[in-house]
Amino acid sequence: MAASRFSQSTTAVSNHLEDFIENGNHVEEDGERNGYSSRSIVDTNDANSRDLTETASSSYVEMTTTTSMAYLPQTIVLCELRHEGFEDCVPAGPSDSGLVSKWRPRDRMKTGCVALVLCLNISVDPPDVIKISPCARMECWIDPFSMAPQKALESIGRTLNQQYERWQPKARYKYSLDPTVDEVKKLCTTCRKYAKSERVLFHYNGHGVPKPTPNGEIWLFNKSYTQYIPLPISDLDSWLKTPSIYVFDCSAAGLIVSAFIQLQDYSSSSSGAPTRDCILLAACEAHETLPQSAEFPADVFTSCLTTPIKMALRWFCTRSLLHESFDYSLIDRIPGRQTDRKTLLGELNWIFTAVTDTIAWNVLPHDLFQRLFRQDLLVASLFRNFLLAERIMRSANCSPISYPMLPPTHQHHMWDAWDMAAEICLSQLPSLVEDPNVEFQPSPFFTEQLTAFEVWLDHGSEHKKPPEQLPIVLQVLLSQCHRFRALVLLGRFLDMGPWAVELALSVGIFPYVLKLLQTTTPELRQILVFIWTKILALDKVDLVKDGGHAYFIRFLDSVEAYPEQRAMAAFVLAVIVDGHRRGQETCIEAGLIHVCLKHLQCSSPNEAQTEPLFLQWICLCLGKLWEDFSEAQLLGLQADASATLAPLLSEPQPEVRAAAVFALGTALDIGFDTSRDGHGDEDSDDDDKVRAEASIIKNLLNIVSDGSPLVRAEVAVALSRFAFGHNKHLKSVAAAYWKPQSGSVLTSLPSFALKGSSSGYTTPTHYMPHGSIVPSPIAPLLRVGNDSQPAIRDGRVSTSSPLATSGIMHGSPLSDDSSLHSDSGAPNDSGSNGVLHHSRRKPLDNALYSQCVLAMCNLAKDPSPRVASLGRRVLSVIGIEQVVAKSVKPAGASARLGESAASSSLAGLARSSSWFELNGGAHLPLTFRTPPVSPPRPSYLTKMRRVCSLEFRPHLINSPDSGLADPLLASAGPSGASERSLLPQSMIYNWSCGHFSKPLLTATDDSEDLIARREESEKLALDHIVKCQHSSVSKLHNQIASWDTKFETGTKTALLQPFSPVVIASDENERIRVWNYEEATLLNSFSNHDYPDKGVSKLCLVNEFDENMLLVASNDGNIRIWKDYSSKGQQKLVTAFASIQGHKPGAHGVNAVVDWQQQSGYLFSSGDISSIMAWDLDKEQLVNTISLPQDSSISALAVSQVHGGQFAAGFVDGYVRLYDIRTPEMLVTETRPHTQRVERVVGIGFQPGLEPAKIVSASQAGNIQFLDMRSAKNTYLTIDAHRGSLTALAVHRHAPLIASGSAKQLIKVFNLEGDPLGTIRYYPTFMAQKIGSVSCLTFHPYQVLLAAGAADSCVSIYAEEISPPR
Repeated sequence: MAASRFSQSTTAVSNHLEDFIENGNHVEEDGERNGYSSRSIVDTNDANSRDLTETASSSYVEMTTTTSMAYLPQTIVLCELRHEGFEDCVPAGPSDSGLVSKWRPRDRMKTGCVALVLCLNISVDPPDVIKISPCARMECWIDPFSMAPQKALESIGRTLNQQYERWQPKARYKYSLDPTVDEVKKLCTTCRKYAKSERVLFHYNGHGVPKPTPNGEIWLFNKSYTQYIPLPISDLDSWLKTPSIYVFDCSAAGLIVSAFIQLQDYSSSSSGAPTRDCILLAACEAHETLPQSAEFPADVFTSCLTTPIKMALRWFCTRSLLHESFDYSLIDRIPGRQTDRKTLLGELNWIFTAVTDTIAWNVLPHDLFQRLFRQDLLVASLFRNFLLAERIMRSANCSPISYPMLPPTHQHHMWDAWDMAAEICLSQLPSLVEDPNVEFQPSPFFTEQLTAFEVWLDHGSEHKKPPEQLPIVLQVLLSQCHRFRALVLLGRFLDMGPWAVELALSVGIFPYVLKLLQTTTPELRQILVFIWTKILALDKVDLVKDGGHAYFIRFLDSVEAYPEQRAMAAFVLAVIVDGHRRGQETCIEAGLIHVCLKHLQCSSPNEAQTEPLFLQWICLCLGKLWEDFSEAQLLGLQADASATLAPLLSEPQPEVRAAAVFALGTALDIGFDTSRDGHGDEDSDDDDKVRAEASIIKNLLNIVSDGSPLVRAEVAVALSRFAFGHNKHLKSVAAAYWKPQSGSVLTSLPSFALKGSSSGYTTPTHYMPHGSIVPSPIAPLLRVGNDSQPAIRDGRVSTSSPLATSGIMHGSPLSDDSSLHSDSGAPNDSGSNGVLHHSRRKPLDNALYSQCVLAMCNLAKDPSPRVASLGRRVLSVIGIEQVVAKSVKPAGASARLGESAASSSLAGLARSSSWFELNGGAHLPLTFRTPPVSPPRPSYLTKMRRVCSLEFRPHLINSPDSGLADPLLASAGPSGASERSLLPQSMIYNWSCGHFSKPLLTATDDSEDLIARREESEKLALDHIVKCQHSSVSKLHNQIASWDTKFETGTKTALLQPFSPVVIASDENERIRVWNYEEATLLNSFSNHDYPDKGVSKLCLVNEFDENMLLVASNDGNIRIWKDYSSKGQQKLVTAFASIQGHKPGAHGVNAVVDWQQQSGYLFSSGDISSIMAWDLDKEQLVNTISLPQDSSISALAVSQVHGGQFAAGFVDGYVRLYDIRTPEMLVTETRPHTQRVERVVGIGFQPGLEPAKIVSASQAGNIQFLDMRSAKNTYLTIDAHRGSLTALAVHRHAPLIASGSAKQLIKVFNLEGDPLGTIRYYPTFMAQKIGSVSCLTFHPYQVLLAAGAADSCVSIYAEEISPPR
């Protein structure tokens, strides 16, 4: 990512400097500056002694080209998909919607029976018809007068039967010739009886009887053919029932349709029954008679419906230039079969199908199209042919009608494409008929239509008219010659978004691509996998039924596919098994577990980095495969899946880590098979299972404090599954924490305590050499338990007793009094509070349970609200409910804090805290004063002091009025499914699926305006930087703005935005306010989080040249990053994590010091802890832990703005150390400049310019030291600025300015030579600006502006002139 940004903005920078580039300094592509050859810059920065007005173009150019890279960092972080809406994302468990796809033709119907009724009464014309001469005579292409009437009638009936059979060969056909009412009744009832619930087709030819009556009665005969007998449509309907389709080929057929509609309306309104599935096709409107022209057959409507190609070609010939020369009899001799697309007849039929489908899809509403053209083969064919009937009969002033009504289609332009294709085919016909060996030339129709589709793809979009060629693309899939091209274009179309997938599915792509999964053509595999990925991203489908899963397993296992494509196959398989037991079983039989694990094993670190998306989906696929399926979990266990997945927990991509956590979490068998519980111990693999579960839990505990909320949320979900399975053991452990046993533990534990109670106690890192914090905060925990290092330093107790280590070390007050004192050190078997006797399920060791409980508590206090609410749900699984305490406030606590504590859900952890408080705060210096699992933040300690007084005595817990409800009463609780619903659900799977519904083929470029905005910001910044570097500030004390922040506790930190006149400030209660100082308006005000009691230690801007975000670091080391923070109420939390893990012994708080370095993408944090943590915000991962010398802690931290990876730290004991994360030993150099009195370093900063080691450091004693860390005599200048009361220091990023503030309401400004440039002080006069004790100072990054915040909640902004240049 950094690289892509890089190239864009090198061009951006150079654009407006083009003329000078050749004499500038070369900028290397990899983002490192190429040396620092241009000394002139450094000199200009160094010196006021030089003439600063000299801005010779050469020096300007060298400056800009070198610094364009140094000063304009190219890294961008936290703008991935996962930062868009993590906090609002909806979690989901295994899919329970079942596999119902609305596009799966599940309501497929068949027409099972066809009744043909012909009332021709040949040689007797009905009384209401006057025939012209010559007149249309052909019925089913037979002239009834060419043979005896009875023979003709039978011959016509048989032919009609055959014509229909071509469209639906499997139906049962019955015909009735010139029948009576009874015969029709018998025919109808037989058909319905035979068809059962399938559709019945009723075809009525009424050419030999009068028109229907106005009531919609059709005419039949009496037995002796002396009378016409009417048959009401209602009778017909009652015999045929539903579903049915009627074809009426007679004059004034519209009358029947109107009568039928009235009947439908009446029956549905009277009985309230749903409308019935009846379809009608009628030859003409109520007032029309059938065409009699001899160019048409008499049954033109029937001919269009049953022999469309013949009808269409004949009609076309009469209208084309061919009609004089063409021999019509050839049309009956078209070679080939309708079903063979490689022949002329087959191709004509195929093109006709494509054209009519396309017209219908483009004109009809989609649900109607589905019903008429996709449900029933026969109905679909009849409706396609009905479109032709409409076209042909309208030319004879006759309008066929249908129910449901169709919009007019006879003038659709696709008919022109049909005419052209017909003409090309007909022109070949004579030669093909003469010589059967002539090669048939396929029509260019499909190639041209695909090209038209391709053109649409280049220019179309969701907001334009959909591509009308879509149904044709579908037809093309049937042919091998165009198939590949069609699939590729289809893939491009589906990639345009879910709307495109919806469209394609509505056309009916589904059965086609399903069938293609049976092909073995290698070149189709990748595109087919892509297409299925797109379909399944929108719609869940059961592919197992059709054996489709095997196709994807083979693909996943193939070597030649790219990892991204294999990731798609893994996604498809994950959807197949998601919440679908049959899918899970079949995929396991097909060996999917081993295929997946094999890919994970070979993606070892020494290979080139495997595609993260692939790793992510392999994990998700495995997780879904064994989710709630114990057989699969067992198979995974035997294949050592947890060991294969564990290394992925340290992958750089949070998505991969979260997916690996998901796979590990679902591998835990949470025991819904009740059968097992009674006799679990006999299972031979029980021990293996316990071992596997323990290793999974250890792996999860290792990343419980990952930098990405996405990962921590999955850890919480996984722990909740574990808690569910091991509920009773965890409840006991929790109970022991929350309820100190009056006798044994309290009396026995103090003997374990360290002598000096002052040391309190902390994580077992205390025992590690130098107390360094091991990068994974839990590693030492496990180590202490296993390697049996001496547990207590003064040697009172050796670790021979396993209970001593597991119980006490891990803060688990579970040990029994007697076992602690038994000389042998062997634990008595007195039941350890009965934990082991709750269930026959084999428990893991208590140490692990206590760590889990602590990890759960930490998750419940997570800085991300999303994760914290999950954490609280996990606690509720083990019986720790949110307890709202009655206010047992100490007199000292202010009312406001008391309320916030009582209402906050952290009060839910009151119990947990009170235990630690009880043992730590009261006079029992226990070894687990703070929970020994990362990150033990002091939040609950301070909170507890507000809920219950600090001298919270042991007996208070048991007294009835202590206000703490007993969460353990409900330990039995309901079991089974109801409890299952309490488990929080994972979200990584659903969230990851979203990736595939976004466009994958087109690179989504940063939108133009973003790049333009960035270029504008960079140009502005460069212009300002030059001004700053050449500015000669003489004084800086004109107050241009003053803002009463209304913070009750005074301003704690402030920050000036680089490209808008905005100042951001925050206070002790972590309220953040954003103010426009030009317009003097408050833009936004919000709380950093709900339990604000830490204060903010630092505000930084992340991605300041792009859409910048606000990084808020709290004093406890929690980091929260906000976007859209300057619009009222619009602020969104992008990510949050605890940047500090572990405490120092005896430390009350962490007093975090944090700084953010855009160049490297690193966040450095430290404080009263024994190390500096380096977080990579792109990976959201702790990448480095730098150990600090014993007993030293950091009080000030500053990163270099130009050298990525370099930062300086000031220590409590007056040391200043320079670090560079890029070097193996990290520490570059150290010095102790503040020697007069050993005072803590209050402020530190890099001097402006490109020199790497020039630092300004200020101590509490009031002296400011200018250091050059590279030289032997580091300090080259000292200013005694304030005597003993220096509180704040600011160094300008580019101008030669520093400012310092003191508790005595005074700000002094110096240049880099140490010359004072002015003092801003508190005047007691009435009008003067006043400032309180200075709490924070900050310079504008690119202008000479200084913002000062004071203890009296006022923020003032000073400039050298009254109105600063914007």
